[in-house]
Amino acid sequence: MSESSKETRVSVVVPVYNEAETIADIVDRIRAVEGIALELIVVDDGSTDGTRERLEAIRDRIDTLVFHEHNQGKGAALRTGFQKATGEITLVQDADLEYDPQEYHRLIAPILSGHADVVYGSRFMGGDSHRVLYFWHSVANNLLTLLSNMLTNLNLSDMETCYKVFRTELIQSIDIQERGFGVEPELTAKVARRKVRIYEVGISYYGRTYEDGKKIGLKDALWAVYCIVRYNLFS
Repeated sequence: MSESSKETRVSVVVPVYNEAETIADIVDRIRAVEGIALELIVVDDGSTDGTRERLEAIRDRIDTLVFHEHNQGKGAALRTGFQKATGEITLVQDADLEYDPQEYHRLIAPILSGHADVVYGSRFMGGDSHRVLYFWHSVANNLLTLLSNMLTNLNLSDMETCYKVFRTELIQSIDIQERGFGVEPELTAKVARRKVRIYEVGISYYGRTYEDGKKIGLKDALWAVYCIVRYNLFS
């Protein structure tokens, strides 16, 4: 671990919706990360499955806990979380255990070294482990990333990844309009337009099935296409 990672505060924003089975576990895993000064911000987006009660029970482990009265979507939860961030770096963490907080050091390194303003954690560049799951999901991810790259002129390998890391002053200056999963292509389009330095690092991926609670589907993929076109050509 570097001295700079100890000195630089990282705000971890966790959007949560109906993750009662995993929320306490992901909070524990985030708190287990050593060598980084972490600010943990959890935004519950109107959960109805007992997530709120579990969050209340571990409130003392969370620096900032926000409850949306009604479900608004991942983009809305991220917008709330980003506004609360006080660290120099802001990192997005899902609550479903598909991404490993022990990789935070790898994710923030390009920013700490002064090379990057934004870092994407790519599931397709190689990490320690990668669960083998749905073929058509990987096809959809690749096609969405390709379309996004064509319009942003970036060469990302994984636009839809959860792990996105930003200099906080940058992400707080971006007006997020999408309420749902369309926030991924929206953010990509808007950071590309800023001409900032974007890096990718390979990460592990422990994907889950629909039986395990996976939420994203075909409707979200179609909306992502709309968002890619909208925020690159008509925003």
